[in-house]
Amino acid sequence: MPEIDKTPARQQAAIKALLSAHDKGYGTVLSLKFPYNHRPMPAVDSADMDAELARVDKVLDAAMGKADILALANEPFIESLKKDHDDGTLNAFYEKVAQHVIAYRKKRFGERCRTRLYMGSLNHLDRPDWRTPATERWMEFTRKTPEIEGVDIHPHVAAIEDSQKYLDYILPKLRRDQKFLATEFSLVLLWEQHLRDTIPAEFARRYELPAATKVWQVIKQATEHPFPQRKWHDFLSMSPWFETHKHYLRNQVQKFRDTGKLAVATYGVAQAPAMVKDFGPDKQPWLLNSLYSNLTVQEGEDGKPARSYGLFDDFRALQRAEDRRPVRTAETTT
Repeated sequence: MPEIDKTPARQQAAIKALLSAHDKGYGTVLSLKFPYNHRPMPAVDSADMDAELARVDKVLDAAMGKADILALANEPFIESLKKDHDDGTLNAFYEKVAQHVIAYRKKRFGERCRTRLYMGSLNHLDRPDWRTPATERWMEFTRKTPEIEGVDIHPHVAAIEDSQKYLDYILPKLRRDQKFLATEFSLVLLWEQHLRDTIPAEFARRYELPAATKVWQVIKQATEHPFPQRKWHDFLSMSPWFETHKHYLRNQVQKFRDTGKLAVATYGVAQAPAMVKDFGPDKQPWLLNSLYSNLTVQEGEDGKPARSYGLFDDFRALQRAEDRRPVRTAETTT
């Protein structure tokens, strides 16, 4: 949201990309990100709150009626101070944003609008200390507000079983007509646990590496000098911690779908520069999640980025007829 002060909404990178995707027939989800992790959130009756709502209006002018889904937060409990969780400031802030967006949509679009509204994503629900009175209030507001169609979750976990704890928490708290989003999810915490492992002996022999080489050192080598695709795939397929979970994406989406409550699940497409910069044993290996290994693997002869091992094929197999362009979503009542 702060970028809106510097760049017109339609030219802001995320919104510009979303509008372009909309024009090409993709279904789209936009999340409003309010970064308050280094400063207190404003009171709902303050001038700072008025300034935030003015920024929101600029986004709504650009995206309302075009985005299929608007999530009214990104990761609110990470992007805020614990004090604001404990004293109710966080909940009051986002409830104010939600009511403002609901009123805007009703005034601008009348009885029906393309854009559906969800409360933004909850993190770490597999941990009891993250299931708090503030998250209870979050879910209560979601359930009791007719215009809100559900909640978003971001299950980044160490085991697929841990994502079930997210579902066990949110599903009983939703109305019968509500659903959930999973706009981020991964096994990044599992990958992180194995960065200091010694690489498989077979991989070390095949590529003439010291037997004591660590997983993080191989990944660092690939970030500095991208591997041929075969070498990168060998590295992952010979590593039991990855090979035994190579169908995580397929299995996780199926678990989401089996609830009958999934509205949308989205997954990271490409490795980003921030993922590979200064890679070391203490850096979370987000780069292992992406559908394309575009920064750790050399481009093919066709000049296209390399597809990830395991994840890419399962992602393609998960696509259904209704997921293909143009995505046709009905308008919702306001």
